[in-house]
Amino acid sequence: MSDPTRPPGPRIISITNQKGGVGKTTTTINLGAALADEGFNVLIVDLDPQGNASTGLGIEVDDRDFTTYDLLLESADLQDVIKTTNVEGLLIAPATIDLASADIEMMASEKRSFLLFDALRQPKMDVYELDFILIDCPPSLSLLTVNAMVASHSVLIPLQSEFFALEGLSQLMLSVREVRQSANSDLRIEGIVLTMFDGRNNLSLQVDADARETLGELVFKTVIPRNVRVSEAPSFAMPVISYDPGSKGSQAYRALAQEMVERLKQTAS
Repeated sequence: MSDPTRPPGPRIISITNQKGGVGKTTTTINLGAALADEGFNVLIVDLDPQGNASTGLGIEVDDRDFTTYDLLLESADLQDVIKTTNVEGLLIAPATIDLASADIEMMASEKRSFLLFDALRQPKMDVYELDFILIDCPPSLSLLTVNAMVASHSVLIPLQSEFFALEGLSQLMLSVREVRQSANSDLRIEGIVLTMFDGRNNLSLQVDADARETLGELVFKTVIPRNVRVSEAPSFAMPVISYDPGSKGSQAYRALAQEMVERLKQTAS
């Protein structure tokens, strides 16, 4: 039974696409940083065994004593797992390659699909006064991804502006529907954001047109351009809005954050 004396929790959003290389982790890092820059308290949960979101925010592997693996399977203390970043208002629960075995180990648990749900709703979370939790999912429809969807209010889908982009999206939508029917009836699609967009490229323009025709209002107005600054920023362990605030990539992620917040306000009203 929920505790009516507890404050309302943060908006939890899974950022997922079973295809790799679509800008999923890049979107997680930079959307999180842009939301933090807007004054929100944000936690990124790195659920990808590659740990790229952790590396991209400057958390060295040697400093990841406790990770999302420990959070899911070892009942680790949140204060030990969650790390501060160089971005004010942005925290991260880091990951390491240990997470690669989590799918197999979780199978032994009766609550295997709800481990992250429980971890993100324990009373110790309240001290962080979070507004958003962004979950960076692995590039597969695994038990880790199912955990993320079960724990989330919504799913944000980065869609690469390239050929075959819409293929595979139907499988992801089907997975969302299955989770909605079986474990999280309130799960919804937060939106679809086009990434690596090149307005000079006819293919990008065609993918944009096809996505909007097929998916309508689900597609964010904001598109994320193919931008060298966005690509460079992780090697400096920084989000692009810190690395180059004036770049087109930085401006796009700020616009995406503002558009998402505005959508949420309209939904709540």
